[in-house]
Amino acid sequence: MSARLCFVGPMIGRNPGQVTTQAEVQADLFGSSGWTVRETSRAPSRWIRLLDMVWCLVRWRRSIDIVVLSVFSGPAFLVADVTILVARWLRLPVVAVLHGGSLPDFERRHPHWVRRVLARTQAVVAPSSYLASQVMASADRVQIIPNVLGLGDYVFRLRSAPQPRLLWMRTFHPLYNPEMAVQVLSQVRVATPGAVLTMAGQDKGCLDAIQAEAQRRSLADAITFPGFLDAPAKRDALDAHDIFLHTNHVDNAPVSVLEAAASGLPIVATSVGGIPWLLENERSALLVPDGDAAAMVQAVKRLLTEPGLAERLSMGGRQVAEASSWPVVLDAWEDVFESVLRPTSSTNGSEVA
Repeated sequence: MSARLCFVGPMIGRNPGQVTTQAEVQADLFGSSGWTVRETSRAPSRWIRLLDMVWCLVRWRRSIDIVVLSVFSGPAFLVADVTILVARWLRLPVVAVLHGGSLPDFERRHPHWVRRVLARTQAVVAPSSYLASQVMASADRVQIIPNVLGLGDYVFRLRSAPQPRLLWMRTFHPLYNPEMAVQVLSQVRVATPGAVLTMAGQDKGCLDAIQAEAQRRSLADAITFPGFLDAPAKRDALDAHDIFLHTNHVDNAPVSVLEAAASGLPIVATSVGGIPWLLENERSALLVPDGDAAAMVQAVKRLLTEPGLAERLSMGGRQVAEASSWPVVLDAWEDVFESVLRPTSSTNGSEVA
């Protein structure tokens, strides 16, 4: 089947210097596979984006079969609520795609609101079993479809004898605990003085503090801060490093981790949110407690000294990434779209009004 899709959400990765969102990746892949695809909105402001979304849905209502809506927590959930109401008024079926490790906590604080909004959709998709199990408003009908990777965009290099070249790649925000990566490097260098760290990503309020911490620990020459990496620069960074650090306090099914896995980097990650649902300790990653820099240091040391460990994790991570390949994910999405459209075929949309 090939429905006419409209991806709705923060498509701000279309703007220079912004992180590409999963919805944008999916929109591009569906388009390249022959589907008719529209998308909205790339406006930087959340509220201008909402107006753009509503206006586009109204204008495109006769050329859309399904709205694929990205649903986040916080103020963004109000955007989703309004968008779903507009789509319902236009008699357009909605597939809600849940995102973000903070969504379960948001639902615990606003259970009736989340339940009411998701009940208005025709299908609910989550990228991980973790999120599906935590968002109880959709537990009875959620369908799990992993985040997608274009595996051909990532060069796999088996790390049999990794060098102490560490990579951290996320937004500089307290939720992602970048300070922990600096602490880890400082302690690793006690035993391995040549260890280096690259910390790549946008600044969301704490980059200056992290750079100051690096200076305080005399690590200015050992840590590189390249800023936001576009796709080619990201691929180069993944290829140039041998160990990936993931220090988040909160997470769901992060694409950055999948990118590292696809590239063959052994991963050391905090066991938070959906991470232990995505990665298996000792098989596809080494998992450590949230905020435990000492445990992460020991994990890095094991990768540098324990025969066979890095190679095992490198291969195991690649297998995790392959589960997110486009052919696998496409089959799952087609099943969802078929189930959404099936009841409308004989009723001309009355089932979704």
